[in-house]
Amino acid sequence: MSFDGSEDLAAVMDSDLQDFIQVQQQKAQLQSSAHKLTDMCWDRCIGDKPSSKLDGKTEVCLSNCVERFIDASMFLVNRLQKNLASHT
Repeated sequence: MSFDGSEDLAAVMDSDLQDFIQVQQQKAQLQSSAHKLTDMCWDRCIGDKPSSKLDGKTEVCLSNCVERFIDASMFLVNRLQKNLASHT
């Protein structure tokens, strides 16, 4: 592949940079969502005073919260993949 001028090369590099930035922003958004969900599960299931043992209610709460976290994460990953596929 040859380029007739530096403008063509700049356009390709600009497009690659935009793609890279978009992917990084999506990763940051996913990571931010994960942190928010983790905080939510902690606050909902553990609260302000964690004990040395988890009772049955707390275990069920954490299990359900983690399952919802996984569901939400998979949803976000699938959505990001669809967005990336539609832009290529």
